[in-house]
Amino acid sequence: MAERIVVNTGPLITLARADLLEVVGKLPFTFVCPTQVTEEIAEGVSLGYPEVKPKWLSAVALSRSVDPVAQATLDLGEAAVIALALEQKISRVCIDERKGRAAAAAVGLKVTGSLGLLARARTLGLVPALRPLVERLVQVGAFYDEELIRRILEAFGE
Repeated sequence: MAERIVVNTGPLITLARADLLEVVGKLPFTFVCPTQVTEEIAEGVSLGYPEVKPKWLSAVALSRSVDPVAQATLDLGEAAVIALALEQKISRVCIDERKGRAAAAAVGLKVTGSLGLLARARTLGLVPALRPLVERLVQVGAFYDEELIRRILEAFGE
């Protein structure tokens, strides 16, 4: 059985804008998201963001409301991603935003982001090179720390 991973809104939208959802869908993960993420995506469509409904993503409802303390410090999607991971005993989350990543790590979750997913695709030979994919992400408006990009590309000899 494939490892499950809970995905936040940001990586889904970023990957969709860069036309990279198909690559990510080939990874050996079972991708889930809380229904709050699908609601955020639906709201985003009205603001001009792409509609994101990959076949490989399943929405799962939380059994309880998102903790109000978590909502006070994170956006609803990030708080729900962390809550779903903890509730379903899923050890890995995909969040790009710094605050959400820090919060997830603080509660013991393994954290990756859209760059991490693409790096995994490169490691598995699903894509021949990482640099063009990173360039596409940046071209569509994704912001990543320059040092992070340098380290990831260097790790792959690019």
